Amino acid sequence: QVQLQESGPGLVKPSQTLSLTCTVSGGSITTNYYYWSWIRQPPGKGVEWMGAIAWSGGTNYSPSLKSRTSISRDTSKNQFTLQLSSVTPEDTGVYYCARGGPADAYDYWGQGTQVTVSS
Repeated sequence: QVQLQESGPGLVKPSQTLSLTCTVSGGSITTNYYYWSWIRQPPGKGVEWMGAIAWSGGTNYSPSLKSRTSISRDTSKNQFTLQLSSVTPEDTGVYYCARGGPADAYDYWGQGTQVTVSS
């Protein structure tokens, strides 16, 4: 059973960089041919795929967020990390990590973590 757990600060100030880590257990992030995604849901809105890192280490990003988003990984810890720069209050929401994407279905999700952007 694959399990994912998000971690990171719940409050970020405007213009700063949001950094979240997803720790994966029960499966390796280097296993062919899985992608590992970050997805968010602003309050009152639908879910938005932000980007993904592949088993190979390659990355894909949402065009609307590409200029501010970076996803990396630490294979020794079986973790992958999201960095979102220059945040504004519009980046407030619940952030999820998941296995799957960008064209594949998501089969495992983290529980999600609330991030609020506020001064």
